Amino acid sequence: MGTGIVSVALSLDGERTISRVLLAITGVMWVTLAALAAARVMHDRAGLQADARTPSALTSVAGTAVLGTGLTALGWSWAGIASLVIAAGVWAALIGPVLASLERPTVGATLLLAVATESLAELAATLAAREHARWLLAAALVPFTLGLCFYVLVISRFDLDELVAGRGDHWITGGALAISTLAAGRIAAGAKALAMLGGGGALKAIALALWIATMLWLPVLLVAEARWPRLRYDVRRWSTVFPVGMYAACSFVVGTVAAVSAATSFARVWVWIALAVWAAVLAAMLLRRPRPAPGERAPRTPRG
Repeated sequence: MGTGIVSVALSLDGERTISRVLLAITGVMWVTLAALAAARVMHDRAGLQADARTPSALTSVAGTAVLGTGLTALGWSWAGIASLVIAAGVWAALIGPVLASLERPTVGATLLLAVATESLAELAATLAAREHARWLLAAALVPFTLGLCFYVLVISRFDLDELVAGRGDHWITGGALAISTLAAGRIAAGAKALAMLGGGGALKAIALALWIATMLWLPVLLVAEARWPRLRYDVRRWSTVFPVGMYAACSFVVGTVAAVSAATSFARVWVWIALAVWAAVLAAMLLRRPRPAPGERAPRTPRG
């Protein structure tokens, strides 16, 4: 998911080569994870069903939709359509169990409710504009509105201590708003291109308002990182990569749709920060020291 959105942001900046490399990595990761999920259906169905009740399961929806957006940008609309169908199907299967198991207070990962839902709106709007599908653009308004409702639901119960103790997913506080901003911008652009929804004027204003709200989270998150640094690798750090990349992607779109040069200027700098964060998290993952198995002593480090 994080790799995919950084690829999308680089594509919006015109960096096609790097974008396609990251998109290829995203595709390989998606196929690998799909194969692992299929294997769990065969050998660990109980564990898979338990995991399906957690908000983290919704990364499969957002990851599929982001991959679809990247493939659509290459001109492969058929792949985008297939991704939308798969993502919507998985969302429909997961949303009930996740909502039924929702715990309070909420944490960053809980905001995947909003992220996954908005990812459907963003991909639907992207495909609608490319395929001139007016009905699909209108349909995108449903997950867009529902995603905003999920954000309000979760953030109203959010544990602010996560800004201190969170291991990476606390960044989704801003990332969930960022993907809502991106979805609003895509719908506004589609409405203008297809001459519907009043030309997208209201949605352009909504996208700009959401972008401002998204940007207000950024200094809070940066100060929290500086005040309480979290340097040890944790898999939840990939939940930092996604929002960082999303900040660049949504700023590119809002800068274009709303003609806000400051948003575009920010995006052109931030996209390289997103790439650097992606590379740092990837390196930390590859270089992390394996933990000893239960009952096994950790190997001693030679001295001298």
